[in-house]
Amino acid sequence: MQLRFLFVCLLFSSFAQAQKTNGLTISWELVENGYQGKAQSLSTFTITNKTKKAFPASGWTIYYNFIRFVTPGEVAPGIEAGHINGHLYTLKPTAAFKGIAPGDSLKINIVSVAWVTNYTDAPDGPYIVWDQEPAKGYSFAEFKVIPSTQEKQLLRNANDKKSQTTAADIYQKNSGTKDIPAEELPAIFPAPRAYEKREGQYLLGPEITISADPAFTQEASFLAAELSKVFGKPAKLNNEKANIRITQAAIKDSYTLSIDDRGILITAPDAEGAFYGIQSLRSLLPAKATAAVTLQHVQVADAPRFPFRSFMLDVSRNFHAKAEIFRVLDVMALYKLNVFHLHMSDDEGWRIEIPGLPELTEIGGRRGHDLQELTAIQPSYGSGPDINNTTGSGFYTKADYIEILQYAKARHIKVIPEIEMPGHARAAIKSMDARYAKFIKAGNTAAANEYRLSDPDDKSQYRSVQEWKDNVMNVALPSTYKFLEKVVDELVAMHKAAGAPLDVIHMGGDETPAGVWEKSPVAQQLIKDNATLKNTDDLWYYFYDKVAQIVNKRGLQLYGWEEAGMRKTKKDGHTVMIANPDFGNRNFQLDVWNNVMGGGVEDLTYRLANAGYKVVLSGVSNYYFDMAYTRDYNEPGFYWGGYVDIDKPFYFIPFDLYKNAKEDGAGNPLPASTFIGKDRLTEYGQDNITGIQAALWSETVKTPAQLEYLLLPKLLGMAERAWAKDPSWAKEKEEAKATALYNEAWSVFANVVGKKELPRLAAWNGGYGYRIPTAGAVVEDGKVLANVQLPGLIIRYTTDGKEPTAKSPVYTAPIAQKGIIKLKVYDSVGRSGRTVTVQN
Repeated sequence: MQLRFLFVCLLFSSFAQAQKTNGLTISWELVENGYQGKAQSLSTFTITNKTKKAFPASGWTIYYNFIRFVTPGEVAPGIEAGHINGHLYTLKPTAAFKGIAPGDSLKINIVSVAWVTNYTDAPDGPYIVWDQEPAKGYSFAEFKVIPSTQEKQLLRNANDKKSQTTAADIYQKNSGTKDIPAEELPAIFPAPRAYEKREGQYLLGPEITISADPAFTQEASFLAAELSKVFGKPAKLNNEKANIRITQAAIKDSYTLSIDDRGILITAPDAEGAFYGIQSLRSLLPAKATAAVTLQHVQVADAPRFPFRSFMLDVSRNFHAKAEIFRVLDVMALYKLNVFHLHMSDDEGWRIEIPGLPELTEIGGRRGHDLQELTAIQPSYGSGPDINNTTGSGFYTKADYIEILQYAKARHIKVIPEIEMPGHARAAIKSMDARYAKFIKAGNTAAANEYRLSDPDDKSQYRSVQEWKDNVMNVALPSTYKFLEKVVDELVAMHKAAGAPLDVIHMGGDETPAGVWEKSPVAQQLIKDNATLKNTDDLWYYFYDKVAQIVNKRGLQLYGWEEAGMRKTKKDGHTVMIANPDFGNRNFQLDVWNNVMGGGVEDLTYRLANAGYKVVLSGVSNYYFDMAYTRDYNEPGFYWGGYVDIDKPFYFIPFDLYKNAKEDGAGNPLPASTFIGKDRLTEYGQDNITGIQAALWSETVKTPAQLEYLLLPKLLGMAERAWAKDPSWAKEKEEAKATALYNEAWSVFANVVGKKELPRLAAWNGGYGYRIPTAGAVVEDGKVLANVQLPGLIIRYTTDGKEPTAKSPVYTAPIAQKGIIKLKVYDSVGRSGRTVTVQN
């Protein structure tokens, strides 16, 4: 018996060590979508034993993340698939499993809901846990996703009409874009309200001095620092003689900018306007460092269209470090955005230190293999078993957050923190559960229950959109509101310490699943004790009324996702959601995101604005930047709300979003009948539209490079629409004229982006990793014709089947050579997009 036990221990040790030394590999591939004619997919894991020892028949579990729900049960002889919570799944041997011989492989077929048509849909972060070492997970050193290439893999289902955006599709879309000489393009971006070019030029540099009225000292210092980067010499602050003057005056515009023989003059009524004048001046300067620059004489009068021009970044799903936040704020400031909505808590992470509640970041701010979740919450989005990973784990200290606030304030950007509730709150819930366990162990019941967010006797069964079973705060617990008060008070204190007082706070409200609180004793008791509550659904309104009181008592405006302003009711016997009349007159601001074209609620934005809510246009169809640019297996991002390229934020019409809606959520042409019977925006409702927000959710975003790829250049389309006045093509009623006007405006915008703004972004601030589009290409009359989305970028090609490089020939005319033609788009610094292959 002792010898057998020793052999088992040695066997386990050898295999655990083999895993550590890359002895076991795993791959995954999609077999087909629409499996068995249903909305599900079939895929295969292949586990290969590369060691010289047999892989054991028991004693292990493989964990992995997958955004598609996997049907539990036997998936291979002796292998059972299981679901832990959220997107965490398992593969585990049963007594029937025989192990894996040396050099052999095991294929495991799994069935999952919906479809997989993009590499970012694939499973991620697999790791193995040995039974004799249950607290430790080992990531697979080699995990490979095999690309999909067949129609049955790329189509969603049998009804899908198109699997991929082709080079010919791109060529056709690009074909209407004119190439406009750089000297004929608008000089300032986003487009100012009024721009007048005048006779004459002014030479700026190499000696630059700046004078500013006392109210604009900070702005003058900012400009001096930026000019030093351009001209390579420190710009001097001189209040007597200066070639750049910034003065304060009571004018109706946000700023005026004039350049004449006397120099450069920026006039503004306040510091914010002066700052925007500075950004317009920067728009006139070259992207690369220079000794001097000749500026055209101009007169500019400008003001933003919307007062609320926002970018929302999710740092919960995957964490983004403070240095990258600064880079985001810099590019926001360059394009005159003034609100940074920071989504700091969700199911997968709590990212802000709250004094007095260290568990929020000690547990909720870290992800790793701890199924009891007393040291970290479970892995998500491939973050793996290691608590020290830098995508799943991370948070901003109080000092970090204050520094972010101050950095934003210097750029006239308001930071709005978001604490997601009552759903999407699992990181907070599990943190407070761990706090409860710690204090109960210490015998301190009062402290254990002080901030608890869950009812231990709650037997309610539900599953959120992301498959969580326990991610909703219990709204009947007094401790829930004490927790919210504590968090709000600490955030208010941090903003005060930063000199950036908080006046609005985002309190979530997104995607609370059906079934919550139904079997919670405290929730049901609350309904019995409160005459205004008739059923479980009414707890939602009870909760947000309490939240509003907490927020308003502190002098803050309440801000939330659209669901926070909705109410369930019955229509023709069916449950429907309507604008909640109880909150419409309480200065309640909403982000309205659900405008999936063809989804049925395209008019929700206007219904809520017409009902009195302050509305920020945040629709997924145009402004969710985590959506993939195009329908392409290799294009990163989600696509449940459609595909979002740079044109979609540009062609969005805020007060008539139906007019330029061109395709549905699947990328198919949108029938005009889609909008029949939909509510239109009233004049009253129009006054309630406060602005536009672009959002970048981070499920698929793990690195700064990935963040900047999805952010840019899409953000430029949003910046133009949020700042510039209503364009002529949006107001033109005759369709043919409107189309012609739009095409002309798009050509101008595309040239500005390609010839001015991308070179600026490539050279400035260390260079931004914006997306470079793929080339459009067709074969006509025996020749390959190619074009590019953004004129100014160049196409290089090869005719020998090799990959194009930065030294390959530049495409200037149709290619007559026969064979395999490969094309790739390059920018001004030699970065490139993906290769397009055409057979001629």
